[in-house]
Amino acid sequence: MSTIKAPVDPTTCPAWKALAEHKQALVADGISLKDWFADDPERVGKLSFDVADLHFDLSKNLVKDETLGLLVQLGREVGVEERRNAMLAGEHINTTEDRAVLHTALRRQKNEAGSLIVDGQDCIADVHEVLDRMYDFSDRVRSGAWRGVTGRGIKNVVSIGIGGSDLGPVMVYEALRPYLDGPAVRFVSNIDPNDMAEKLRGLDPETTLVIVVSKTFTTLETITNAREARTWLLDTLIDQGAINNNPEARADAVRHHFVAVSTALDLVEEFGIDPENAFGFWNWVGGRYSVDSAVGLSLILAFGREKFEQFLSGFRAIDEHFATAPLEKNVPALMGLMNVWYVNFFDTGSHAVLPYSQYLHRFPAYLQQLTMESNGKGTRWDGTPVVTKTGEIFWGEAGTNGQHAFYQLIHQGTRLIPADFIAFVNTPHPTRDVDQDVHELFLANFLAQTKALAFGKTADEVRAEGTAEWMVPARVFEGNRPTTSIFGKDLSPFSVGALIALYEHITFVEGCVWGINSFDQWGVELGKQLAKQITPAFDDDEALAKQDASTQALLGYYRAYRTWDGRSGSPFDRDSGV
Repeated sequence: MSTIKAPVDPTTCPAWKALAEHKQALVADGISLKDWFADDPERVGKLSFDVADLHFDLSKNLVKDETLGLLVQLGREVGVEERRNAMLAGEHINTTEDRAVLHTALRRQKNEAGSLIVDGQDCIADVHEVLDRMYDFSDRVRSGAWRGVTGRGIKNVVSIGIGGSDLGPVMVYEALRPYLDGPAVRFVSNIDPNDMAEKLRGLDPETTLVIVVSKTFTTLETITNAREARTWLLDTLIDQGAINNNPEARADAVRHHFVAVSTALDLVEEFGIDPENAFGFWNWVGGRYSVDSAVGLSLILAFGREKFEQFLSGFRAIDEHFATAPLEKNVPALMGLMNVWYVNFFDTGSHAVLPYSQYLHRFPAYLQQLTMESNGKGTRWDGTPVVTKTGEIFWGEAGTNGQHAFYQLIHQGTRLIPADFIAFVNTPHPTRDVDQDVHELFLANFLAQTKALAFGKTADEVRAEGTAEWMVPARVFEGNRPTTSIFGKDLSPFSVGALIALYEHITFVEGCVWGINSFDQWGVELGKQLAKQITPAFDDDEALAKQDASTQALLGYYRAYRTWDGRSGSPFDRDSGV
């Protein structure tokens, strides 16, 4: 059992009481960002920070100097700095699983080997041993030295995983598409057979490499999909006459076309993968914190070792800032504490992340797992109930698409929704429309939205446009909708790594205040257990009888309308376009 001390009840802290009184005073005086900006010419300078090639403007948040001072005081009273240091030192702050939390070790430099010994393990040395093996393997694939069973080089990679074994690599792959110079990667996560069917469509098994990503090699969705991919590969190779249909040839094909990210070498070998081609990671790396571990093998294959090193450097820059900067100047800490301010004092329930870069279109989905699986909990790390509201519903969409979908609610709805806007100065595809720089037109929207949300539009301004009086209320924008602007120079491997680390540490800080263990995920277990119990009931009447009335009725509907018995091959022809 972990010996980590019990969490502090934040509601008993002097800063919490002071923040509640401060909030009441702000409301009584009238919260007005327009006035706050006018009253404090230094506001933008005081609330702007530059870290790891990213520029942060926090000035459009609903905070004043006193607010931030009290939030920092709260962070100190609940022990954010002490818990941060405990995490970085390898103490078992994941209490329910009695584990260290060391995703930050994944980006420490090789020359630091020997400086982080946890539970008898030289963590940094082990990280770089696996990293070097991944680099060597990637070099062989990218150079053509690694060849498939028929002697042809690898052109496509299929990465099979789910949750943290998929969301991170997919997001980063999409974000860094302009840097792609290796094999193209397709990602399969959903156990829905349609996902696999579409991802395999058009691939040549002779030039395809499959990565199976599962630490335990028992994840139901991943192993089911891996077996399906193996069947596809072998059946297609045999049908094409590329290999003989005998056990030796089939085993040889699997060894040439499948590798694993797993520590369960016995199960890897049983599947048919050479254990030499398995790359592991450790129980102190949670799935949603693992994209920079062996889980990122597909990224090294796609972009190469140099770009992956830049990616790790971005993580490291934010890690070092978070570990050393005082809370008053610590950007992840300030952003995390402001999120607490909104959740617990403004009763906000959700948080929008709005990247003005199409390449970051999967970033909100990635953050959903990172933040909601981490902090969506009602129990503190010592097993006692939480004493405040916890967690935020993270969501978003790439701009300007979101402007034409849900910004109406953010601007004029009755719910206060804090939002993070992310954009980059430079684009890999500069374009002009006649005399207009299209990227600047795009960025004008990025800048305009935060301005509109902050300062709004008054009734008098609407009237001055000649609007009929009865229409004036519908065209008023109240403003005072909080936003943070994150502006980068380029969307690069470095900046993507920095963004991920930023939100990892924001999530950590929120968990500290709420007393939550942000590194377990027991809430995902019950559904998986019940799925195993329900599966036999599709065909077995005895199993069906054990289900509740609603589940029985739904299974009855399935039985009435299914057109395939699941035993006699696929009901669809993969090449039919169905």
